[in-house]
Amino acid sequence: MKEIERKNMEDTKVYLIGSGISGLASAFYLEKDAGILGKNIHILEKDLIAGGATDGAGNKDDGFVVRGGRMHEKHYECYWELLSHIPSLEDPTVSVRDESFDFNERFVSNGQARLLKDGKIIDVSSYGLSTKQQADFLKLTYVSEKSLGNKRIEDWFDQAFFATKFWHIWTSMFAFQKWSSLAEMRRYMKRFIHLVDGLYKLGGVMRTKYNQYDSVVRPMKKYLEEKGVHFDMGVQVVDIDFNLAADKKTATVLHLKDKSEIVLGKNDFVFFTNGSITESTNNGSWNTAAKLKGVEDSGSWKLWKKLAKKDKSFGNPSPFCDNIDLQKWYSFTVTMKDTTFLDYMENFSGNVDGTGGLVTLTDSNWFMSIVIARQPHFPNQPDDVKIFWGYGLYPDRKGNYIDKTMAECTGAEMLEELYYHLKIQDLMKPVTEAGKVNCIPVAMPFVDSLFMPRSIGDRPDVIPKGATNFAFLGQFAEAPKDCVFTVEYSVRTAQMAVYGLFDTEKKVHPMYDSAHNPKYLIAALKAISR
Repeated sequence: MKEIERKNMEDTKVYLIGSGISGLASAFYLEKDAGILGKNIHILEKDLIAGGATDGAGNKDDGFVVRGGRMHEKHYECYWELLSHIPSLEDPTVSVRDESFDFNERFVSNGQARLLKDGKIIDVSSYGLSTKQQADFLKLTYVSEKSLGNKRIEDWFDQAFFATKFWHIWTSMFAFQKWSSLAEMRRYMKRFIHLVDGLYKLGGVMRTKYNQYDSVVRPMKKYLEEKGVHFDMGVQVVDIDFNLAADKKTATVLHLKDKSEIVLGKNDFVFFTNGSITESTNNGSWNTAAKLKGVEDSGSWKLWKKLAKKDKSFGNPSPFCDNIDLQKWYSFTVTMKDTTFLDYMENFSGNVDGTGGLVTLTDSNWFMSIVIARQPHFPNQPDDVKIFWGYGLYPDRKGNYIDKTMAECTGAEMLEELYYHLKIQDLMKPVTEAGKVNCIPVAMPFVDSLFMPRSIGDRPDVIPKGATNFAFLGQFAEAPKDCVFTVEYSVRTAQMAVYGLFDTEKKVHPMYDSAHNPKYLIAALKAISR
């Protein structure tokens, strides 16, 4: 191992705080590449279900819920390599990677109703950028990240930029806001420049066969449990003690909510997923609005705040969790025991389910978007039940039809606002009156936290300088150049942690570098000038 010489590897225990994709990936690499015995790996999760933001749950009677969807693309080098080792639940002879690639070959993203206005499809073949905006776009890709500091996107582009079709596509697809970090937008532009040409129709965007909990988390959990990994659910770590010397930092004790503690031996490690975009979420119902919660209801944010006070190298969570009104959005999942809505959208858009992706209502005060995934989206979803998901970026604005903010709305009211924009209120009225529809709203206070303007050091290094037996994981640890709000970022931090602390002779997978490929640069230039 790297930091200090260790013996008796079979005695080494590793505690992973958080069961999101970065925690699951870390457990995989620890067992496979670092030689840690599965029985000595403990995933400590305060909730009763694993997966973090890669979630999905429900049934036909109570309704299904997907808080959000993670878009994929084929150049997630770390993520797809990881899933190439995980057997599919439906066919163990096929990996989750191959299952996903096969699915995306059959259902190719080609959104034909990407943006709507007044219930009609907008022509998005041109992004509508002025010559100056095109120049600003290109200039941003070539300045250094350090020079941008904690600037916001609105500090770089003129106000007219935020009315362009390009921005409407960009903001709805990635959930950037005007006030989001300019440095993060730059990373996205460089990382995904190969997608710019087809962005208007979601070209190159991939999805899993089912929701990501069933397609990714369940197979990973099964694989890890078969290796002996412990899933300690309902266990919350509320503090960590450290021995902080000038040249070395060592975690010594984990304090649990039930007042017990885990004393770390000289060969033990702890990996912490600091921060979470799905912490403190709350579900409403058909008749009730979701309630907005905050840091006080969280686990990882409170723990990170405690740790940050102990050492500067542990980062600064405040920029990411102290401005909930700038970070929140509300999503909703609709369960229908009727095909009327999906039939209408297929005829209207020309997309069969699973090929259209995001449909954004540009004249919605809430800036609402919906996604109709390939049906069924859950393995336990009957053929006669259809589901879709949606979200709004501006939940504090009143609706165009419903005289309430999105945050105040019940599931029924959110759906009525959607029908108003699509001009299908009369069409859908019989479905509602027959009780064949349910809509569950979700308040998500931290979902845009990872895009908040930040300074260097606010995200801690995965392995802080001098750290001997601990690492930070996930969206709020620093993986240089890669893009937050992606499963790839989470898996990359897991590789960085395991390969950085253990002698595995493995290297972190290099990022796909399309920003220096002339083919993609030329295509992107042509696209933004259309």
